[in-house]
Amino acid sequence: MALLFDADSGDHIGEISSSQLDFLISQMEEEHPDDQDYYLNADLLETWREQGADPALIDVLSKAMVGRVEMSIRWSK
Repeated sequence: MALLFDADSGDHIGEISSSQLDFLISQMEEEHPDDQDYYLNADLLETWREQGADPALIDVLSKAMVGRVEMSIRWSK
């Protein structure tokens, strides 16, 4: 399991499984090997949804983005 947080406010977003975290890591650009912060936007989530990403992961991220078109998240184990 991994915990997700809003990178700007520090608010807890939710928990995701190891396989969901692996998906995020595989999809996102990392600036360095220990990078745990990712930028998301509504278009990216829609693309993942169309590509068949885990609906529970998309749901957690979509709920976190309510009222926004973009945000930065970070994860922690």
